[in-house]
Amino acid sequence: MSESTAAAKPAKSANSNLAVRFATALVGGPIILALLYLGPPWGWLCFVAAATAVGAWELFGMTHPEDDVSRAAATVITVALTLGIWFCTGSAVQLLTLFLVVPLVGMVITLVRLGDMKTAAMRTMALAFGPLYVGGGMAALAMLRRDGGEDGASFVVLALLLSWLSDTGGYFAGRFLGKHKLYPAVSPKKTVEGSLGGVAGGVVGALLAHFLFLRSLPLGHALALGVVGSALGQVGDLGESLLKRSFGVKDSGGIVPGHGGILDRVDALLVTGTICYLYVLWAR
Repeated sequence: MSESTAAAKPAKSANSNLAVRFATALVGGPIILALLYLGPPWGWLCFVAAATAVGAWELFGMTHPEDDVSRAAATVITVALTLGIWFCTGSAVQLLTLFLVVPLVGMVITLVRLGDMKTAAMRTMALAFGPLYVGGGMAALAMLRRDGGEDGASFVVLALLLSWLSDTGGYFAGRFLGKHKLYPAVSPKKTVEGSLGGVAGGVVGALLAHFLFLRSLPLGHALALGVVGSALGQVGDLGESLLKRSFGVKDSGGIVPGHGGILDRVDALLVTGTICYLYVLWAR
C-alpha cells in the first residue's frame, strides 16, 4: 500500500464520520427544539431523564464492567438524583439530604457487591461521584428550561451552542491549524490551536444567541459566557477523555451514530449547561 493511499484512508474515514455527525444533528436538532419550545418543562425533563439513564449506564459500564447489578443500581440512583434535584430545588434541607445520602448508598452497594478488593475503592468513589457528575449536570440542563422563565428554552439552546460550536470550532481549527499538543496524556489528538478554535466557536454561539433569539442577554454577558462556557466545556470533554483512557475505552457507547455514546455527546454539555444555569440563578 502506498503512502498516499494510507493517508487517504484516514481522511476518507474522517469525512464519512463528519457526514454521519451532520446527518444525526439534522434529525435530532428539530426534535430537541420542538421539545424545548413547544413542549412543557416536564416534557424536557423526561427527555433529559432518559438521556441521563443512558449516560449513567455507559459510565458505570466503564467502572463496573462485570457487575450489571451494581451498574443498574447506580443508573437508577443517578436518574433518581436528577429527578430529586428537580423536585427539591425549593428546599435546601431536602437537597442537602440528597447530596449526603447518595455517597452513603454508593458505599453500601460496594459492600454488598464487593468483588475484587483491588478495585473496590475505585468502585466506591465511582458510585459516590458518578451520580453527581452525570445526574447533577443533566439536572441543571433540565432546570435551565424551567427556571429560565420565558427565555428558559433559549438558554438551553445557548448551552447547546456553547458545547456544539466549541466542538466544531475545535475540530476544524485542530484539523487545519493544529501543531502544538494540548494534553497528550489525556487526549493525544487535541491541540492548543484546536482549543483556541473551540473558544472562538463558543463565542460565535453566544453572539448568535444574543443577536438572534436571546436578546435579553446583554452583549458583555454573552461574550463572557462564550469564553468561560466553551473553555470550561473543554475541561468537561477532557475529563471524560481521562475516564475513558483510564479504562481503556474509545467511546462510552454507540447509541448516537457518528458520535459514540450519550456521555461522549454531553461531556461538555454537562458543564456548559451548569454554567448557564448558574448564570440564570445569580446574574439575572
